[in-house]
Amino acid sequence: MGTRGVRTFLLATAGVVAMLFAGYGTGTGDIAYAVVYLALCGLAWWAALRLARPADRRPWLLIALAQTLWFLGDTIEILYTYLVGEVPSVGLADVCWLGGYPLMALALLQMAVRRAPGRLRGAVLDAGTLTVAAALLGWEFLISPFLGQGYSVIETVVPALYPVADVVLLAGVLVVALSPGTRGTPTRLLFAATALYLGNDLAINILPLLTDQGLLPKWIGYDAAARLGTLVMFGNALISAALLHPGRAELTRAGHQVPKLHPARVLFLGLALMTTPTLTLAHAGFNARTLVALGAAALCTMFVLTRFTTAVREQDRTQARLTYQAQHDPLTGLSNRAVLGERLAHLRPSTDVPVAVLYLDLDGFKEVNDRYGHEAGDSVLVAVAQRLSAVVRAGDLVARLGGDEFVLLCPGVGEADAVWLAERILADVALPVEFRGHHLTVGASIGIAATAGGPDGDRGGTVLRSADAAMYQAKQLGRGRWVLAGTEAGPIVPASVPA
Repeated sequence: MGTRGVRTFLLATAGVVAMLFAGYGTGTGDIAYAVVYLALCGLAWWAALRLARPADRRPWLLIALAQTLWFLGDTIEILYTYLVGEVPSVGLADVCWLGGYPLMALALLQMAVRRAPGRLRGAVLDAGTLTVAAALLGWEFLISPFLGQGYSVIETVVPALYPVADVVLLAGVLVVALSPGTRGTPTRLLFAATALYLGNDLAINILPLLTDQGLLPKWIGYDAAARLGTLVMFGNALISAALLHPGRAELTRAGHQVPKLHPARVLFLGLALMTTPTLTLAHAGFNARTLVALGAAALCTMFVLTRFTTAVREQDRTQARLTYQAQHDPLTGLSNRAVLGERLAHLRPSTDVPVAVLYLDLDGFKEVNDRYGHEAGDSVLVAVAQRLSAVVRAGDLVARLGGDEFVLLCPGVGEADAVWLAERILADVALPVEFRGHHLTVGASIGIAATAGGPDGDRGGTVLRSADAAMYQAKQLGRGRWVLAGTEAGPIVPASVPA
């Protein structure tokens, strides 16, 4: 399904969910709710079995199973309502609902492992920090108030498991969110679905409490909270849309994109670190002494996080500098042999799109070095690099292999355009280079290879070897000319820029 189809699917599902929200509690509405929910579960199973790659299928199967358990829990509740007339406070439906959370969290963790194999340590530590803070808040506001209220053990334990299940799900999504990997539309859909699940559970727990305290009218605290369950269905649709999206592979395939240390990440880590001292001092009662202690803790946390952020950004800058140095020639700033090899290795063996390689060796460069010194030779190399960069397109690659050898890799360029480019380069390189009052001149011999690849599919290696051989042929034929691989030499081009 294309992007437009996914968008249409989500819009249609949103409309259906809105109607189910309005019709909640009626016989027709409940039947429609069960039918639509069952259809979405079927879609999740079909997509997991038919669209996901076999190696990446397990997380999607776990998600489909979690959604099915939630559907069974809702169905059991509906059956109790119409067959028995009363839904038990704790029952089989809770087993199904609670069983879906660890499955969903496990699916998210498996996605994170696939997206960033061996690179999850930082994400796990940050996610652990935030999760512990969330667990503490859940205990303080959603579990602890109901202990010792005269409920049975089951009636006390089972409701308390829902905040625990939410914390488990939160841990899973945080590991994915904080780990390296591509963050396209499928990933954002997955995050939106999980946020909807967690927000729905939080609202269902909080709204009745606010109503009991007289802060909300009853129709919001109880009626609206009961209807919020329909939003889980839309969360399921968001996950199905992520699997239907053409870019779904990003969720289970290793990516190289590393998330930057966003200020929001540091802010939330700081708030998490302040959770424990804030709640501890709140229990002790806020007074001058506790407020001073809390302020000191906040300042220490801010200083530590600022130092941490500074260190991470310095490390990022150092890493970026080292990466640049590893990929570029220090004299000319052009890409080096490693980058050229990587680009050649990624050329597809398909014959649909031509590719041209121009292998260039300077003529007379040794004489310039011997007569004027290496500093003059460096000036010539820099000038040649600038002239080569000026004549290529944005998507072409100019690389220096070392010494006085350069290579131009031009995807989408055929033989005729490659020959025109070679003649332009011969003319530009032949222009004099000013150096301390001297006019330094060099020429070039260029080998051209424009090919669709060899029979072994090694398109990049084939075209580079052909261009190299053609360049040596040009040298042997008198220099200052180009040779197209497999043909005779081109003419010597005078030092003028072609029109």
